[in-house]
Amino acid sequence: MKHKLFLLTLLCPLLFVNGFAQTVTLSEEIKQALETVKASEIKADIAYLADDKLKGRAPGTEGFQMAVDYVVDHLKQLGVRPAGEHGSWLQTVRFRKAFVKEPVFTIKDGQAAVAATQNDLTISPNPVVPEVSVQGALVFAGYGISEPGLGYDDYANLNVKGKVVIVVRGAPEKFASSVSAHVMNGSTILRKAAEHGAVGVIVASVDSTARVFGGGGNGSGGAPRGVNSIMDEKGRVAVSRSYDPGLKVYGTMRYALVKSLFQKAGKSIPATIDQLKAGNPQSFAVPAQISLSYKSVYQDMVSYNVVGKITGSDRKLKKQYVVHSAHLDHLGIGNPVLGDSIFNGAHDNASGVASLLGIAKIYSNIKAKPKRSVLVVLVTGEEMGDLGSGYFAQHPTVPVKSMVADVNTDMPTVIAPLLSITALGAEHSSLAAKVDQAAGYFGITVEPDPEPKQARFTRSDQYSFVVAGIPALHVKYGSKTADGKNNLNDLVAPWRAKYYHKPQDDINGLFDFEAGKTYAQLNFLIGYLVAQDRAKPTWNSGDIFSSGPSGK
Repeated sequence: MKHKLFLLTLLCPLLFVNGFAQTVTLSEEIKQALETVKASEIKADIAYLADDKLKGRAPGTEGFQMAVDYVVDHLKQLGVRPAGEHGSWLQTVRFRKAFVKEPVFTIKDGQAAVAATQNDLTISPNPVVPEVSVQGALVFAGYGISEPGLGYDDYANLNVKGKVVIVVRGAPEKFASSVSAHVMNGSTILRKAAEHGAVGVIVASVDSTARVFGGGGNGSGGAPRGVNSIMDEKGRVAVSRSYDPGLKVYGTMRYALVKSLFQKAGKSIPATIDQLKAGNPQSFAVPAQISLSYKSVYQDMVSYNVVGKITGSDRKLKKQYVVHSAHLDHLGIGNPVLGDSIFNGAHDNASGVASLLGIAKIYSNIKAKPKRSVLVVLVTGEEMGDLGSGYFAQHPTVPVKSMVADVNTDMPTVIAPLLSITALGAEHSSLAAKVDQAAGYFGITVEPDPEPKQARFTRSDQYSFVVAGIPALHVKYGSKTADGKNNLNDLVAPWRAKYYHKPQDDINGLFDFEAGKTYAQLNFLIGYLVAQDRAKPTWNSGDIFSSGPSGK
């Protein structure tokens, strides 16, 4: 048997996988190509992309265009071929920012009006219908979750047709962290409500100390806030995190009004929430009707995804693609913090873009490309709700069913040596084995998500691919530290508080560029293993995502 394994290694010089030990042995060509990634180049890429002259890389701005030109130039130099629209490097992404005007609502219990102010309800604008009105009964639908396969359904035996559902954000405590993040995601909640015939969704605040969250529109007494969607070339909504074509209204409700409606139904907020957390649905009719109207106005803007291709070597498999993604945008210019108003986004996500350029460099130094082709995709609009990746995942510039996996890189947090990782999303598919193999090669430990309550699985671009039915993952740091205390989050937490989404996230912050190099090497190898394997990645049997694309 040993002789046969040795012979197999000679016959397949690029890669040998030992399924028992979950390790990989790489050819000298791959090893040497891995070492072409330089920490100094990672630093240089971050320094340019996070320079003040790019003014925070907001989509639709000159600074974002400078970032596009920079990455396209580098990809050209590395032998990557354009794979955007019409033979170009770009995919056009049409943003629509919608604002609410003149929202008015009343809630009645029979003929009597329920005491409420216009500020008790915050409405999200409609990106396609300028004037909306809706009337209907109110019904409480728990978390708004409908997953019979997981043994939980807030809509079971509940008639919501033509009604407006009130939900609270959350999930039963028994759900795994990534499952919780998915089912409590706003897009999922809206889709489930529409599937059951509701005409609107209102997210209720059940914390008397919390600020109103969710919808993102405005009450009559507040300043309007825009909500972004992606439109197609015919003016239809292509991607939105706050809109579903089956619904007329999406909003949030303040605690005082929620409490009043619960009391009218003879319910207690704390007791209801306790039961929901325990996994016991608590849906009920609310003895009240809502009448609501509002207008929406729009601002349109164009941005771009950058798409490059490395063609595979197998005659058939080269028609399939492994995607390496990272978002190119950041927050632009905003309110000053400590005298600085440019949100440079060095870690978020110039570091991820630098990692993708490093991956492209590794491929440029490999003569025999992997069996499958590779896409390098730099997306726009991540900071607006993963919109650019959502558009690409659902409307790709390659055949829609040809993408087999996505390895996403977002804010890899290169502030300390990379000794352990968590691969968000990998646990849902066969990609987990590829992560184990690649991490094992570098001597990196794979750990569970150290911050499950942060819902990080749904907060970056890999989630766009997952809901489109494509297995995907996002590698983040684990807990291991060089001193053996294994408390990396004790360093990350204060660092994040100082730098995350602040102008202080520039090249002068805390960095470990060798860790940046390791991230690029690790993510390359994960993608390379997928590209070399004749078997396509598959969802785990019975997994929440195994039944196909969400929303299809």
